Amino acid sequence: MTGLIRRLISLYEHIPYSLNALLARLVIGLVFFRSGLTKIDFSTLAIKPATFFLFDQEYKFRLFKFLGLSASEFPFPNPHLLAYAATTLELLMPLALWAGFGTRFAATALLAQTAVIATVYPDAYLDHALWAIALLMLMDFGPGLISLDHWLRQRHGGG
Repeated sequence: MTGLIRRLISLYEHIPYSLNALLARLVIGLVFFRSGLTKIDFSTLAIKPATFFLFDQEYKFRLFKFLGLSASEFPFPNPHLLAYAATTLELLMPLALWAGFGTRFAATALLAQTAVIATVYPDAYLDHALWAIALLMLMDFGPGLISLDHWLRQRHGGG
């Protein structure tokens, strides 16, 4: 029995991290990219009015409720600016993850956005925790061998 367990563990230890990292980059990138696409009106290539409404009303209300504050106690940043920033982040950072370019920085930005989303929608904590785990793994261990980061490091002498 112990021999079988050792052989299984040995098999698990031979799963290449690069495949795990690639899968994490693809999946977590897809989560955020799809969210970014929902904020765009493709007939005008502009951010949807509903997106501005969410940032101006719902997100602000949920955040204040979570923090136990009223709008008069805490100034909320410009919701239009936040809508543009969030949409841009959700569309660009997945591209960086998919390419494995600036992976640790892209993962850090998306982890910060995950923290904000988790504050606004605390009931979805399991989803947010799974996103955070994937992003933390990428921040800690990097994008793996199948990435522009690795290629650039090899080409320009970073080890």
